[in-house]
Amino acid sequence: MKGSYVLIIRVKKDSKIEIGKLGKLNFKKGFYCYVGSALGKSMSLENRVRRHFRKEKKIKWHIDYLLANKNVSIEGVILFPSKKRMECFLSRKIEKRADETVSKFGSSDCNCKGHLHYFKNRKKLLSVLNSLK
Repeated sequence: MKGSYVLIIRVKKDSKIEIGKLGKLNFKKGFYCYVGSALGKSMSLENRVRRHFRKEKKIKWHIDYLLANKNVSIEGVILFPSKKRMECFLSRKIEKRADETVSKFGSSDCNCKGHLHYFKNRKKLLSVLNSLK
């Protein structure tokens, strides 16, 4: 199956984390959602999401750096099966209601501001994500 996905991420305390070429970024305590996709021939949506949950992996993408931090955990995931590229569409919809967007995070191959969005609380994040379904 191909498609896009949203990871629901919790940062347990304010943290400064090195994110590859983006450098050290400050992450506020709270909830984030990361929008990604798996549309290539070699990676299914299920395998891409499973990869994010693995502790042992080669650090390749911005999200890998964030998830490797001990103060960060994945709280859930929503799948959007599709053969069309929906990643940017979903990210822009989320950005409109997010408290902040982490600039250039996960968006080096598109024109989006970023694909990682911050929410002060889980309730608002879940409300935004429910509106996408």
